[in-house]
Amino acid sequence: MSDGAWRYLKPHLPESLVGRPRQLSLRQVLNAILYVLKTGCHWRQLPREFPQWTAVYYYFYRWSCNGTWRRLHDLLRSRLRQKLGRHKHPTAGCLDSQSVKGTATPGVRGYDAAKSVNGRKRHILVDTLGLLLVAWVTVASVQDRDGARLLLRHLPGSCKKLRKIWVDGGYSGRLVQWAAECFKFCLVVVLRPKETRGFTLLPRRWVVERTFGWLNHSRRLSKTYERLIRTDEAWIYIAMTRIMVNRLA
Repeated sequence: MSDGAWRYLKPHLPESLVGRPRQLSLRQVLNAILYVLKTGCHWRQLPREFPQWTAVYYYFYRWSCNGTWRRLHDLLRSRLRQKLGRHKHPTAGCLDSQSVKGTATPGVRGYDAAKSVNGRKRHILVDTLGLLLVAWVTVASVQDRDGARLLLRHLPGSCKKLRKIWVDGGYSGRLVQWAAECFKFCLVVVLRPKETRGFTLLPRRWVVERTFGWLNHSRRLSKTYERLIRTDEAWIYIAMTRIMVNRLA
């Protein structure tokens, strides 16, 4: 983490209000967590330059449970949107999913017959800049429409101005009417032209695909290595936090 990124991030980290004073450097703890994110190594394989792996994992797991990663991510997204001249609450977004393979690590998983993937599925909603609004992880056997229903039911307050969402053909059908009746959302289905072959850049849909490309730069997210779905979602927010804080710095 650069000096500029740390100066921007430090005031927003939670302080230790009870117990003895903290002796660890939170900057080193964050550097260790980002090292695991970028390299995909085991916690026990952290280099000696970082704090003890048990202490690093303690902060990662604690902040995953109490929602610190998500709150920090949402704050940075609002600041970055304002820096780029946008309102902190977006009015339009793009929704898509990504199936990722599982590993030998025990945990819930399913089989996506369409992609021939045994693992989990990441459902993400991004704004028109490609910044993450909300992430929801399920087993890979969950259909895109069912995963979208779960995601839309758990939208944060930062999505209160959201009105239009672009989706692909997998979300067409009753979901469009359901979203309009329950949330007043306009789901716009962007279909691939039938006469085209090979790669085709589709309007609006490329934004969320680019976000998946950003996430794939982190080896920890190349597959699902986590036992708990909650920690799977935490890594997604950490990866986007790393991208945004570097842009703000």
